[in-house]
Amino acid sequence: MVIGATGHVGTYLVPRLVRAGYEVVAVSRGERTPYHDAPEWRSVERVTADREAEDAAGTFGARIAALQPDAVIDLICFTPGSARQLVNALRPTRPLLLHCGTIWVHGRTARLPVTEDEPRTAYGEYGTGKAAIEELLHRETLAGGVPSVVLHPGHISGPGWPVITPAGNLDPDVWRRLATGEPVALPALGLGVLHHVHADDVAQAFERALTRPAAIGQSFHVVAEQAMTCRGLAAGVAGWFGREPVLDLVDWPEFEKRAGAEHAGATREHVERSIAASIDRARAVLGYAPRYSSLDALRESVRWLAGHDQLDLDGTGL
Repeated sequence: MVIGATGHVGTYLVPRLVRAGYEVVAVSRGERTPYHDAPEWRSVERVTADREAEDAAGTFGARIAALQPDAVIDLICFTPGSARQLVNALRPTRPLLLHCGTIWVHGRTARLPVTEDEPRTAYGEYGTGKAAIEELLHRETLAGGVPSVVLHPGHISGPGWPVITPAGNLDPDVWRRLATGEPVALPALGLGVLHHVHADDVAQAFERALTRPAAIGQSFHVVAEQAMTCRGLAAGVAGWFGREPVLDLVDWPEFEKRAGAEHAGATREHVERSIAASIDRARAVLGYAPRYSSLDALRESVRWLAGHDQLDLDGTGL
């Protein structure tokens, strides 16, 4: 059973599971189709559920448990209360539970690359919520309850949705400026670190975790082979268009003036963390082998945006 089946990761994961021979139940709100159509979806059982509303009513966990899954892959759990309700409902039958976390369970890091064993320094609602869920699931596993595995993706990228730019935000004009040779402002000397991952590589890790008993009770980073600095990403993107990037390395007040408060706030959240995550454990235990570099994942994303009239590159080819 895949909860949040038509989202970024589920779009790739569900067809993978069908090809691997699993019977798949796809749970979603039913408000959108997967980002990419695939023939495998025709053999998937669909269940429509509004998790937020059913969590509030106290019925979601029981509904999932009533379908008697052998394994549950939860891609859209964001609060400890939601996780607790699901775990309580699953405890009598103890299916394997795979949870999608985030590398933002790490906040400001002391050592790089950061490993899964580093103390959790998360801050902000999203990261702290995911860290609390991780702790809850590991306690449950150690107590002999529902066995769980937690996967922590980086900045999920791929065709079909806006992705984090080399400036550490979602401003689409960053792509255009790099494509056309216009100046791009970067704070912190452009040395902020971003760790992207293609959604299909995240799906690969979830698929592998289903058949690795040694993974139970552990957490794993799921990211590209290498993290990159903002200026390194900018250079790579500009290179797609045969250019060198024109970078304005500015202080934070100037960056906010140019980018606007919303985009500057997103950049600050990414740069202050600057997480470069180790995948050594995922390699060793899951056999995880990312196919996409950060730049590969971003190029596929930008090509899709440009091809679907969501990004104007001023006639520049990609």
